[in-house]
Amino acid sequence: MSTDVLAPLAARYAHWLGLPAARTADTEDETPETVRAMQLVLRFEKQAPPGRTALLEAAAAASVAVCLDQRAEPGGPWHDEVATWIAGRIRKVSRRARGAHWAAVDAVDGVTVRVDGADVRALVPGLVAELPHEVKRLQISGSELPPDEPAEPTPDLPVLWLNPTIEMTAGKAAAQVGHGTMIMAALLDKAAREQWGTVGYRCAVRTPSIDQWRALDPAADPADAWHRRGIIAVRDAGFTEVAPGTITVLAQHTP
Repeated sequence: MSTDVLAPLAARYAHWLGLPAARTADTEDETPETVRAMQLVLRFEKQAPPGRTALLEAAAAASVAVCLDQRAEPGGPWHDEVATWIAGRIRKVSRRARGAHWAAVDAVDGVTVRVDGADVRALVPGLVAELPHEVKRLQISGSELPPDEPAEPTPDLPVLWLNPTIEMTAGKAAAQVGHGTMIMAALLDKAAREQWGTVGYRCAVRTPSIDQWRALDPAADPADAWHRRGIIAVRDAGFTEVAPGTITVLAQHTP
């Protein structure tokens, strides 16, 4: 049995390699008491709101950092929770926090990433029904941020391309780029993953033109898209904001 906590995600993607994205686990047997999710806490200070791109880049890095943290390895204190979550549906919930509420979540197990002044804390996934008070009280709605105009991404970082044909709040997009970095990390070999870890799993988040998006689309040959171009897709289940099956993000890793 593999000791890689992301192995089930890699196997799931490979099994459906003829599709443009990984299928998620069946949820027919789920009940409200058994739903699991990773909570992404986005820092929204009233007087100094974060930049949208920086916030999404922080969310993308924090999501995968929790999964690849030493504490999530077999025998570590986070392993059982992370492994159980990855074996099921990869749900993420974005919540806003500021001031004392932001400080309070520092006591909850997770990883905080800061990018250009934007902070996101990805918490160790667990049962939604058993969220600690510090997290449960945080609002989910209201994560809108105006678009910005980031510079061209540097060639040494993976890029998460947001679908330019749909609209997503910053909270929704944060969850989607987190899915992208997790799938990408699951498919990378050990050396590439470790190299990425040396820069804290940093990545760029950009919105391409529609023509660029179509050129990147891996649907025609997903295997070739990954092995030759380093591109994988994130397909949304459609619970919020977008229709089921929508490709929200294309993650591109350049060796």
